[in-house]
Amino acid sequence: MKRIGIIGSGRFGEALIDSLSEKGAEMLLIDQSPERIQFLADLVTKAVQGDATNARTLKEAGFDTCDVVVICIGNNMEGSIMAAVNCKDLGVPTVVAKAVSDLHGKVLKRVGADIVVYPDRDRAQRLARSLLSRSPIDLFEITDGVSVAEVIPPDDLVGRTLIEGNVRQKFGVTVLAIRRAAEDPRLPRKVIITTGSEKILKDDRLLVFGSDIRIDELAHD
Repeated sequence: MKRIGIIGSGRFGEALIDSLSEKGAEMLLIDQSPERIQFLADLVTKAVQGDATNARTLKEAGFDTCDVVVICIGNNMEGSIMAAVNCKDLGVPTVVAKAVSDLHGKVLKRVGADIVVYPDRDRAQRLARSLLSRSPIDLFEITDGVSVAEVIPPDDLVGRTLIEGNVRQKFGVTVLAIRRAAEDPRLPRKVIITTGSEKILKDDRLLVFGSDIRIDELAHD
């Protein structure tokens, strides 16, 4: 299970914590408000009152041990940017940051944020599913409960074809395409429109369509 750090517990942060808590995620929370820390303490593994713009405070809180940190303090643009810088300096592998505008998002990307989300476009529940997936994937919601997602193939599917792995019957999802790494790592992945007879490689990514529940089952298999 990934260790997820949450910076800020406003409306978006609280919704994310609620969704992750339902899935039993290990979470660290830091917020400047003692009232918010007390209110959400029972939903997270560890809750700390502190300033995320201070790198030492983040490290002492354990954020350097997180696999993913989500910065939910988008309305404080300067604070969110400093928090992103601090998290990357601490060596956090994946930093997700909330942005309130395209310009804010561009700055966050420039200082090292790996993924930028916009609360008007990205629901916290959808982000929670992506964070707990076996890979840092994008999950695009088509309608309530139905999405297109990119996932790492399950171990028992590697070296087999989709037909041999009985993917549609076993998981109830449709594999739309395979994204395969090029021989030259500097080049983008090539897209293979699968007939079901191609052998799946370990580094492949599967573009799948189906219900969110079925996609989660495939991603966690």
